[in-house]
Amino acid sequence: MASNILVLGAGELGLSMLTALAHKKPTNTKLTVFLRPDTIKSSRPAKATQLAHLRSLGISFLAGDIAASSISELAVLFKPYDLIISCLGFASGPGSQLKIAQAVLEAEIKRFIPWQFGIDYDIIGRGSPQNLFDEQLDIRDLLRAQQRTEWIIVSTGLFTSFLFETFFGVVDLTVSPPVVRALGSWGSQVTLTTPEDIGKLTAEIVFAEPRVKNEVIFTAGETISYGALANLVEEVLGKEIVREEWSEEMTMESLKGDHENIVKKYRAVFAAGKGVAWEMEKTFNFQKGIEVEDVKSWMVKNIVKGK
Repeated sequence: MASNILVLGAGELGLSMLTALAHKKPTNTKLTVFLRPDTIKSSRPAKATQLAHLRSLGISFLAGDIAASSISELAVLFKPYDLIISCLGFASGPGSQLKIAQAVLEAEIKRFIPWQFGIDYDIIGRGSPQNLFDEQLDIRDLLRAQQRTEWIIVSTGLFTSFLFETFFGVVDLTVSPPVVRALGSWGSQVTLTTPEDIGKLTAEIVFAEPRVKNEVIFTAGETISYGALANLVEEVLGKEIVREEWSEEMTMESLKGDHENIVKKYRAVFAAGKGVAWEMEKTFNFQKGIEVEDVKSWMVKNIVKGK
């Protein structure tokens, strides 16, 4: 069992992960978070409150910078730990995920959970509209090709909140009447999990017996079709909505002349409908009977009560 755990990052997912691990871990297990030095020294009120919360949970800080460090320098920092969980997402820059994985292997860490908290990259394959996903496959190849470090990949689908971000374009509540758009078709499905549930379920996976290792584990708060999502938005808001369908062809066409638009790349991947949804029955939470938040309960809590 891991007795010295390092979590990389304390963003939205990192905070959920750290909180869940702090409550789940045995008393003899030490929990540390990897943060940039300027973050640890920050005097901004919101950040200071966040750091105080982490300290109150008994979490230690490790100062470091993924972008500014070499693989070998990171390996030295990682070496004392039994388990590393990366909660540093794509915002950390191209190549950073691979650098982290290479440093983990160089440090001969016992267990590693990389940032793969998303869709099923094995099914999507290489050469998808979102070229960042190829790096995720490079990491899977790297981990599968070695025996020394045990790995766990946690596939979660989209963060539930992301589906309601106006810039993503699926649900737009800023206009009247509200708009819901289907990526691909109204029958196309998408799997969603909240960051809080990802943290909770990952903590369960980490401490599960028998030990989980060298496996892709799936989670889901809900797998829902865009048609069902549109109906749900109408039900929860109590008003009619406008429905628009963005076909795969339309999303690919929108990328022409705008190849570097990250949001349009994501839309094209989800409109293709491959590797972005899976049955609830195959998920860790379903099989273990762990309660998670579905889309309706998320909407009630964050949109209706959040107004």
